Amino acid sequence: MDDYDPFELQDSDFAPVEAPASRLALLTLEEAHDLLRVLVTVAQEGGPVSREADRLAKEVAARVPSEN
Repeated sequence: MDDYDPFELQDSDFAPVEAPASRLALLTLEEAHDLLRVLVTVAQEGGPVSREADRLAKEVAARVPSEN
């Protein structure tokens, strides 16, 4: 144990990690509509994050097909 070097690590010392983009799950259409409803509600309340919620709601709405 005297010759142990903590900086000499093996690949097997770590669990495999996927690239962040491959772990990012896409929202279902229903989830996107739920998110849009929450953002619109927050935007309409007029609180400290209402402007950001409004901006994000517009961004989501532009990318998601309507519910109708």
